[in-house]
Amino acid sequence: MAERDAPTPAIVAHRGYAGRYPENTLPAIAAALHAGVRYVEVDVQLTADGVPVLFHDDALRRTTGRPGRITRTAWADLGGLSAGEPARLGDRFRGTPIPRLAELVELLRDWPGAQAFVEIKQESLDAMGTSAAVQRMMQALQPLLARCVVISFDADAVAGARRLGARIGWVLTAWTQAQRTVADALAPEYLFCNHRKLPSGDGPLWPGPWQWACYEVTDAALALRLARRGVHLIESMRLEAYAGPPWSLAISDERVRDP
Repeated sequence: MAERDAPTPAIVAHRGYAGRYPENTLPAIAAALHAGVRYVEVDVQLTADGVPVLFHDDALRRTTGRPGRITRTAWADLGGLSAGEPARLGDRFRGTPIPRLAELVELLRDWPGAQAFVEIKQESLDAMGTSAAVQRMMQALQPLLARCVVISFDADAVAGARRLGARIGWVLTAWTQAQRTVADALAPEYLFCNHRKLPSGDGPLWPGPWQWACYEVTDAALALRLARRGVHLIESMRLEAYAGPPWSLAISDERVRDP
């Protein structure tokens, strides 16, 4: 099959448009949606007092430049922090706040065709307990639950989210028979995998009731090759890689104003 004839997978903005904006912030998500992406992926941690926020690490240092751990910090004490990633992006996004998950829900209301993959992180599951952490996240998602998918590396977490009415996605840690057994038992709507963990070659991926999503893919030709193997969704921080056909995302050098 010629590469131009390959099926076109949908693009998922990994942590929003994290290639050019601070990851897991409202400006990053808004920029991805303005570019024409209709799927966004975000990470969720819970604060010490149980507020779900968009944040990848437990440690605050990498994106805020400040010491501490988010699971040990109350929401009120995060208000003065900037998630602008100064080490990577300098002062351009100084003052960009850490958003609550509820703020993502409000942003998505203005984009009726958009869907969010919401990953609950292991540190928060460990700190609060799986059941309590999932319940807190589900409460925040409830107003727009039909357009959100709860994902995690933790099979118990996504199983719990499904019992509370969510569509789910499970993230593989390895390409093994043991992982396939868990996938078959979970039967999630989506299976996520780092593309580097897939078996070599061009063979098809595990069949099942799920759609396949692969990350972190920054090459359009690779995305089309993965599509031929059965991958439906391509997760990427580098949306500019998909500015040409067949996607033609509307990438602009002008900063999208904070929503």
